[in-house]
Amino acid sequence: MRKMTWQNRLVSNPRSRREALRLLSAAGVSVATMPMLGNMALADDEQATFFTWGGYDIPELFPSYIEKNGGTPNFVIFGETEEALTKMKAGFVPDLVHPCNNDIPRWVSTGMFQPIDTSKLKNWPHVMEALTKVEGAKDADGNQWFIPFDWGQTSITYRTDLVDWQGEEESWGLLWDDRYKGRLAVIDSVGDTWWSAAIYAGVDFNNVTPEDIEKVNGLLRKQRPLLRMYSNDTTSWNQALASGEVVAAMTWNDTPVELKNNGVPVKFADPKEGALTWVCGIMMHKDAPNPDKALEAIDALLAPAVGGFLINDYGYGHSNSESFGEVSPERLAELDLSTNPSDVLDRGVFAVPQTQELETKINRDFEDIKAGF
Repeated sequence: MRKMTWQNRLVSNPRSRREALRLLSAAGVSVATMPMLGNMALADDEQATFFTWGGYDIPELFPSYIEKNGGTPNFVIFGETEEALTKMKAGFVPDLVHPCNNDIPRWVSTGMFQPIDTSKLKNWPHVMEALTKVEGAKDADGNQWFIPFDWGQTSITYRTDLVDWQGEEESWGLLWDDRYKGRLAVIDSVGDTWWSAAIYAGVDFNNVTPEDIEKVNGLLRKQRPLLRMYSNDTTSWNQALASGEVVAAMTWNDTPVELKNNGVPVKFADPKEGALTWVCGIMMHKDAPNPDKALEAIDALLAPAVGGFLINDYGYGHSNSESFGEVSPERLAELDLSTNPSDVLDRGVFAVPQTQELETKINRDFEDIKAGF
């Protein structure tokens, strides 16, 4: 492949540009306030601010917002949701933030968020009802605190030409296989790696005991010397899988889509213990500086055409039922998706909300384990 400079890759390759923004953010450079290359502009106080994961900071997700407001929302990136919550507790005030279903009750309880007026969202009637009712999304008074947007799974992407299952079913155990020492990778996030290990350990997500925590921590300590990397950067593990440096990595749905598109022989595992399944969406800060534009940004994310892009390009499900009409049945089958989210969500192990005390403990434990303690 023709060599390109780092700057040229950013301009010509949207995915590379998104990952560069994630890396800059991880290095402590604010995406919302730094000058970008090409036609990227400084943060605009007149635009809504979207606090989100890397990869969602792209104009393709906000066409109707751009048409009305002349530009995208401001983007600020986080690596995992506990980091996002900590930053907001310290005083950062975005308009919108992008947590997942297991975060909702804890986040609502902080008092930092406001319910969202769904009557102002023209795409709301087409949002799948099952996704609007995940635990904590709507309270007994009918307040909608969480707007579902994307859904999918955390599992293992593996090289089909380099991994030998020896006749056994696909399993999370691959990430503990001594045969592949130094050629395995996991996500640098408690929300993914700790809970995926909990699935492998047989933990009941609805009743996590101190003994369960020690069992999972033991597995993670055993796994540490087998790993090539912990990473939140999808580019790092995608490149490692493509080169064969890594033969199996914990990833989200988008990795096998991108690698297959580039001719890399990979598969997204369907572990016999169940994949970690999740729904992520949008919450609004109680002090949102631009609440009307925040609603316009949410409605843009819920549009069927945006859902079609998300499904086709990322391999994630979208909350708008009409989005699936934007993608051919053959492509949906290729992506192992269905127009009925239950077909996917019920097949795995669904993430559920936990107490702040438990989340704090396992986050501290995870950091100690990564450090070798």
